[in-house]
Amino acid sequence: MGNVCSPSFSCDDSVSHCLDCSVRKAGYICHLQDNLDALQRELQMLIEERNDVRVRVIVAEQQQMKRLERVQGWLSRVEKVESRVGKLIRKSPQQVEKICLGGFCSNSCKSSYKFGKKVVKALRLVQSLRKQGDFQDVAQPAPENPVDERPLPATVVGLQSTFDGVWKCLMEEQMGIVGLYGMGGVGKTTLLTQINNKFLDTPNSFDFVIWIVVSKDLQLAKIQEGIAKKIGLFNESWQSKGLEEKANKIFKILSKKKFVLLLDDIWELVDLAQVGLPVSSCASASNKIVFTTREIEVCGQMEAHRSFKVECLGFDDAWKLFEEKVGRDTLDTHPEIPELAEAVARECGGLPLALITVGRAMASRKTPREWEHAIEVLRCSASQFSGMEKRVFSRLKFSYDFLPNDAARFCLLYCSLFPEDYRISIEDLIDCWICEEFLDESNGIGVRNQGYSLVRTLLHSCLLEEEEDNFVKMHDVIRDMALWIASTTEEREKFLVLAGVGLIEAPRIRMWKGVTRMSLMTNQIENLLESPVCPRLRTLFLSSNIFHRVNSDFFQSMASLRVLKLSYSNPLLFEISKVVSLQHLDLSHSRIERLPIEFKYLVNLKCLNLEYTYGVLKIPPKVISNLKILQTLRMYECATVPQARDSILFGDCRVLVEELLCLEHLSVFTITLNNFHALQRLLDSCMLQYVSTPSLCLSHFNNSKSLGVFSLASLRHLQTLHLTYNDLEEIKIDNGGEVKRVRELSGFHSLKNVYISSSKSQTCGDRELPGYGRNNQQ
Repeated sequence: MGNVCSPSFSCDDSVSHCLDCSVRKAGYICHLQDNLDALQRELQMLIEERNDVRVRVIVAEQQQMKRLERVQGWLSRVEKVESRVGKLIRKSPQQVEKICLGGFCSNSCKSSYKFGKKVVKALRLVQSLRKQGDFQDVAQPAPENPVDERPLPATVVGLQSTFDGVWKCLMEEQMGIVGLYGMGGVGKTTLLTQINNKFLDTPNSFDFVIWIVVSKDLQLAKIQEGIAKKIGLFNESWQSKGLEEKANKIFKILSKKKFVLLLDDIWELVDLAQVGLPVSSCASASNKIVFTTREIEVCGQMEAHRSFKVECLGFDDAWKLFEEKVGRDTLDTHPEIPELAEAVARECGGLPLALITVGRAMASRKTPREWEHAIEVLRCSASQFSGMEKRVFSRLKFSYDFLPNDAARFCLLYCSLFPEDYRISIEDLIDCWICEEFLDESNGIGVRNQGYSLVRTLLHSCLLEEEEDNFVKMHDVIRDMALWIASTTEEREKFLVLAGVGLIEAPRIRMWKGVTRMSLMTNQIENLLESPVCPRLRTLFLSSNIFHRVNSDFFQSMASLRVLKLSYSNPLLFEISKVVSLQHLDLSHSRIERLPIEFKYLVNLKCLNLEYTYGVLKIPPKVISNLKILQTLRMYECATVPQARDSILFGDCRVLVEELLCLEHLSVFTITLNNFHALQRLLDSCMLQYVSTPSLCLSHFNNSKSLGVFSLASLRHLQTLHLTYNDLEEIKIDNGGEVKRVRELSGFHSLKNVYISSSKSQTCGDRELPGYGRNNQQ
């Protein structure tokens, strides 16, 4: 037993048992002092060992490690033994005094025996604890909390309804993968943070809630590292492992756990299986994955079971956020400031990133003049506003940079030529892009389909917003960003965009120099009296101005001009014929009364838009048919007034149809016809096999009592049909049946709108046509 002292005797076997008992009892008494000394020495060494272990534990816990349970148990047992042995040692002098006859006897043998026995047991226990205290490790890495709380902005507005929808979705059994998409700076990360923190105060059974920032540069190893740190796999040897080995280790743990994975800011497909996630479980109730992205296509690539668009703020929420950033102290400085501040807030378009940036910049501006200046800068040159370039545009530009090709990037910049909040016709955009040669006709893919695909790319990237009736719109801040890019990074292009800024005069000649794209849309310009020299100018938007006088040489030095928009104006047209490079001419909704005969010299024209030019009195013969390479001709709702006798629209419109049939390259046309024979000539032609006809107006078929609408089903891509009649009594809508109530039009797979108007009472329908537009009339 080591230091424990006990006597030893030799005796016969018959009496050995009795002698052993006597010897042990005597040993407890006669060796009491030696055993006490040994106990004190062993206890001191145990205390020293205990102190060393405590220091090791403290150091480990400072490194965020957790002490082992067996170490904690040993320390607790040592504490109890130390207390117990201390009591024995304090009582020992009284027991030692009872020993007599040189240690072989005691004044109280029974008491000394019991005490000596306790000393021997304590000595054995102390020696045993010393052996148990030889720990190789005293602590291990502490397990991560299931959820790490993340900081939220002081003011969070406008996200509650989306948050409620996402949270409800996450609690549903069948929802495993949820996508949050929206434009940059709209609040997707804030929403994801709210979801993360909700797990802190909501009872749940998830073992891990893991937050990973992915960003534009996708690195699977970085995602694996973040997951490994959360689930306790990350150590010194982790970096030396390969991607597949890491994935296997992650899989072994997470396949037995319930987890939520929050992926912030992903730009492309993240291969969950390659990371090591148990993909088969992601679609079940056990595991959830929520990600944010600027690309709606990523939601499809990630096979999201539900996708939520994070929208910009309504004005009430936007004002609340803006007010918090500016501060009431500034807003209350002057009675005019609150109204001006509302105008500044509106310029941010409900985008939280812009509201925060502009609000902070205006927090120290306490005079009305400063606020008026801020409004002017934001409207005319937002990139010059403090913080916009660095904190807003540079972040939004990631979406621009991530577009798949240069054509998509330039088409986005092209949209900035239109004024703020302008509803841009997709058909109009594609017409322009074809004439600008942004779309590639050499690969055998239809250019219009390319154009539609490109528009969808911009929509899916949240750089354009979809509107009803085949229109799109550009968010004000995205437009400002696009103008900033066009002015700073495009070496070959020079944009001058002064659309909707209240001009009453055109820019001075010196401003036109070197410009390639110019927009003066939606102003009050009355006169174009100078003749600018701009040989590089390719695009000129002059729509929505009221021109009274135009210099006859205004277009003289625009040798490269391809696209000219004069819609919603009263253009003076005669000099346009000098621009032989012109490929796109938009005169829609304008107040023109006749097409000049000189237009026949625009031989490079590919697109001519005359839609909604109700007041046209004359289109001379041979003008349309002489435009040999014309691809798009739009004449829907054109020339509704009585025509001059020498107009191709005079009489039965058959001259117009014959001129159309001469256009070998025509691929899109819209038209208004006023005679059944002209319609029949068109329907009988083989041209309709390859020409798209989105809109058709059949006006005043006075000599026809019956119309077979079913025959119009041969018109490709027909979306809008407008019927205006005086004497029509019957509409045939199927192969042979004649009915007097319009109930359904079969065969028109693309048809969206039907307009039926009448100058006298007719029986044309007793209910709204299913699937057609809101403008149906009886």
